[in-house]
Amino acid sequence: MANASAPASRYLRCEGRELHYTEWGAGDAPAVIMWHGLARTGRDFDELAQALAGDYRVICPDTIGRGLSQWSPDPVAEYRLDFYAALARALVDGLSLARVRWVGTSMGGATGMHAAATTLRDRISHLVVNDIGPELPQPAIQRILDYVGAPPAFDTVTELEAWLRAAYKPYGWQSDEQWRRMAETSMRRLPDGRVTAHYDPAIVGQFSHHPGDYDRWSGYDSLRMPVLLLRGADSDLLLPDVAEAMTRRGPRAQRIDFPDCGHAPALNVAPQIDAIRQFLATPDHTAAVRH
Repeated sequence: MANASAPASRYLRCEGRELHYTEWGAGDAPAVIMWHGLARTGRDFDELAQALAGDYRVICPDTIGRGLSQWSPDPVAEYRLDFYAALARALVDGLSLARVRWVGTSMGGATGMHAAATTLRDRISHLVVNDIGPELPQPAIQRILDYVGAPPAFDTVTELEAWLRAAYKPYGWQSDEQWRRMAETSMRRLPDGRVTAHYDPAIVGQFSHHPGDYDRWSGYDSLRMPVLLLRGADSDLLLPDVAEAMTRRGPRAQRIDFPDCGHAPALNVAPQIDAIRQFLATPDHTAAVRH
C-alpha cells in the first residue's frame, strides 16, 4: 500500500500497453487521477500528491510514450486524445474505481475533459483543468512543438536540468530540489551515453496527424460535473477569452488565475494546492445524475 510520504511505483496493462503510475495514500480512500502535460510525467505532481495523500488515493500515470510507460508501436493511431481517454478508462477499470476526481495539466486537462465526455462519462465527479481549453492558439502550439519535437541531448544531467529550467520557465517558481527532481525523473540515456528527455519524440505527431484533436467545445459543453479552471496569468495557451467562455458555457467552470506563471502552473505552491484541495473536498452532487 502506498503512503503519504512516498509513492509506490506500479504498472498496469491498459488497452494492450503497459502504463506506469505512482500511487500515494490509502487504497480505500477516494481516488484522484492526476494526468500530466504533453511531454511530462506523472512525477510532476509529487508536491500536490503528497499534500493530498492523507485524504485521497492519488494515481499519477505516465501517458503512453512518456516516462516509464511503454512507447506506442502505432504512434499515429495512439498518440491522440481518443486513445488517451481509452487508456484512462482502462486504468480506472483496472484499479476497480467506480468514480474518480481528476486533476489534469495541459494535455492531461484535455484528456480529462474528453474522457469525462466519453469514456468516463458519469464517472468523474470533480474535474480540475490546469491551463488548457477546448481550443488552442496556433502560436502557443508552435512554441511547444519547437522544444518538444526535437529534444536535445546532453553529456550531463546538469545540462539537461538547465535546458528544462529554460523550457519550463513558464511553470513559475520551483525550488532547486524540484528542478533537479524534474531532470532526474524525466530523463533517459541514449546509446551514445548522452541524456535527453524521457519521451517518444513521435508524440508531437498528434498535431499533424490529428490537427483538430484539441478542438473540443462540443464535449466541454456536454459536461455537468463541477469544473475548476486554473490558469497562469501569463499563459499563451489558455487565452483569457477562452477561459472566460469556459465560465459561461457547459459546466460553467470556476476560474482562478495565478500570478507569476504562464503555461502551466506547476501546482507545487500553497495557493495552488489549497485551491485544488478545497475544490476536491466539495460534495459529489452528480453521483446519481445520468446524462
